[in-house]
Amino acid sequence: MRFDIISVLPGLLDSPFAHSILQRAQKKGIVEIQVHNLRDYSSNKHKNVDDYPYGGGSGMVMSIEPFAACIEKLQSERQYDEVIFMTPDGETLSQTIANQLSLGENVMILCGHYKGIDQRIRDLYVTKEISIGDYVLSGGELPAAVLVDSIVRLIPGVLSDETSALSDSFQGELLDAPVYTRPAEWRGIRVPEILLSGDQAKINNWRHEKALERTKQRRPDLLE
Repeated sequence: MRFDIISVLPGLLDSPFAHSILQRAQKKGIVEIQVHNLRDYSSNKHKNVDDYPYGGGSGMVMSIEPFAACIEKLQSERQYDEVIFMTPDGETLSQTIANQLSLGENVMILCGHYKGIDQRIRDLYVTKEISIGDYVLSGGELPAAVLVDSIVRLIPGVLSDETSALSDSFQGELLDAPVYTRPAEWRGIRVPEILLSGDQAKINNWRHEKALERTKQRRPDLLE
């Protein structure tokens, strides 16, 4: 799967993609992540990519021409399943969305900055708008990294234990059950005996009950 990310600050994405699961996925050749510097597509001699908003008001707006030039160049090279704009007023990212996007081949992600991007980019090119929460960040780079991470870990071959992602929180509309590892007793606190029983059917039932219990307590909206 390939991700093309358009950013005015591509250096912000160096670290998230250079470690752990995302790094291994790229080394295995399962995932390709390309970050494109929006300033490379500016026709302005100063490489500006923003301008004052029509109608006045505070802040600057990202210009239409650099985005259009970069998007059209990429679209001339391959077909994209989605062109995604990371924005606080988009659809809130969920496990369902990540699952759906993980089935694609090529995804383009636009990272905004300043007051936002010219609405015509959103109208003409963007096919999906995604938010990672009801708050505002300085730009779309960190949300883009979150989105890519949530997708990549679902792609077959990325995780060493492919069943791990299937048991994550939200996969079955439930939060995950409590998990434990060695030692079996620590400072007088023991791991639940059922997990040491070796009876997988009973363990699975226990995990489901605990997941349901935790979901009722913390996210009852998931059960509605």
